[in-house]
Amino acid sequence: MTRRGGSVLLVAFAVATSLLASAPEVIDSALPPPPPPVPAAPPAPLAADELAARTVPVVVTIDASRGWTGVSGSGIVLTPDGTVLTNHHVVSGATDITAVSAATGLIYDVEVVGYDSALDIAVLQLAAASGLPVAPVTDDLPAAGTPVTAFGNADGGGVVVAAPGTVVAADRSVMVRDSTEGSRKRLTGMLQTDTPIRPGDSGGPLVDHYGAVVGVNTAGAIEDGPQEAADSPPEAYAVPIGEALAVVEQVRTGGGTDTVHVGPTPRLGVGVTTARADGADRGAEVLWVSFGTPAYDAGIEIGDVVVSFGGDRVSSTTELESRLRMRKPGDAVPIEWQDADGRTRSAEVVLEEGPVR
Repeated sequence: MTRRGGSVLLVAFAVATSLLASAPEVIDSALPPPPPPVPAAPPAPLAADELAARTVPVVVTIDASRGWTGVSGSGIVLTPDGTVLTNHHVVSGATDITAVSAATGLIYDVEVVGYDSALDIAVLQLAAASGLPVAPVTDDLPAAGTPVTAFGNADGGGVVVAAPGTVVAADRSVMVRDSTEGSRKRLTGMLQTDTPIRPGDSGGPLVDHYGAVVGVNTAGAIEDGPQEAADSPPEAYAVPIGEALAVVEQVRTGGGTDTVHVGPTPRLGVGVTTARADGADRGAEVLWVSFGTPAYDAGIEIGDVVVSFGGDRVSSTTELESRLRMRKPGDAVPIEWQDADGRTRSAEVVLEEGPVR
């Protein structure tokens, strides 16, 4: 990782002198201790235009198509050959993704290499990219009151915009809603700031006043009008960069888990919600089945409840999704479900490749 600012190396020179003439008698050879080193002054914070000049080139703007709809977001360039960090929700459900480098203006096709849906982080690869400027990052978690600036594709305009503010607190938990799907999930360990981020800023860098990335812009409270904006300060949240880079490393090493998926996304072909009975979760109830998918071919219907996948018990939507993330397209997986009459049915499905989930 690159640390902010430059390193200052203090070098002490010891000068030896030879006594060629006769020397006086040595009474005490002990030398006084050297004075303590003078700490180097920290580098001066960058001015706003310098900060933008350093940060904008390491950002990409992202367009993710979801059939008839689309999502705009941002990404952070990590390697010259186009490894990019963004939010999972920016690319979730996308059937086609492109990115534009703010440094060069070039348009790239995008492959999703892996993601952690729980942390809301995704790792992308820009096709045939080379020579891209790389974002500097820092291990230092900024304290409350530290000036920071969010950069991103605000409102999907295709132009990288700066949103200055300060850190409010670290290690915050927040319930967020996907503005396109309406789904909700809780994110933990977040940096809270008062940067006025906008839709489209998701996945962009949150930088300190030296230009080092401290977080990944993830969520913000969008005000409905000028009165609301005047009554309350902006509220935004970012994934700390250290946690995001840990996901990148897992993806690079192929270390999939129940939340981290590596490679193409497997598809069963159902939409589900948690089924409950007598106050307890009892499976994943099927809300819809896509025509021609593995679930459709197996005979799964709306209202059925999936209770086992791959030989493992399924008691909730979360469990089914986590078991699915551990698989890959082409896997043959046994599945059990209960139909509307309460009968248990089973089949073996061969998972197909689908969009990021």
